[in-house]
Amino acid sequence: MVIIKIFINPGHCPGADSGAVGFGITEAETALKIGEKVQRLLINAGEQAKLFQYDGLQEICDASDNFNADIFVSIHCNAFNGAAHGVETWYYPTSSAGKNLALQIQSQIVKNFPTLFDRKIKATSTFYVLRNTIAPAVLVETAFVDNWGDNQLLRYRADDFAKSIAQGILNYG
Repeated sequence: MVIIKIFINPGHCPGADSGAVGFGITEAETALKIGEKVQRLLINAGEQAKLFQYDGLQEICDASDNFNADIFVSIHCNAFNGAAHGVETWYYPTSSAGKNLALQIQSQIVKNFPTLFDRKIKATSTFYVLRNTIAPAVLVETAFVDNWGDNQLLRYRADDFAKSIAQGILNYG
């Protein structure tokens, strides 16, 4: 078994930037909760996993690069208008490894949350962390905090989001 090094970045930073907010929960706290569980699951599976939540994007990228990460996973919660819902996973357009990682994670979340709308994987060059890390990188928008149904999944099924993300990573590696 080849041990891989996974860098986990829960998006935003409690106390500095809450990120999206909805129905009493914040993106920063929810992403941290999910990220910590992903880290534990990966370590229990024999992988090396580092978690880092910070307000500075360059510092996050530097920490991943200094860790010599094989994979970079940023965990977020989406928000828009209260009506938008679902899960989507982003990757950098020219990264075939990032695309594969995004597919693995997205498919696990969709499989484990059959009622969660599949917004598919998407390529973008605008997300700082996707274009400024050495490792193949993805950004997972787990669900919408400002949509009541998605919010309830984030609130009560964080463990299942974490298991889905971790399994997608393990399937990739």
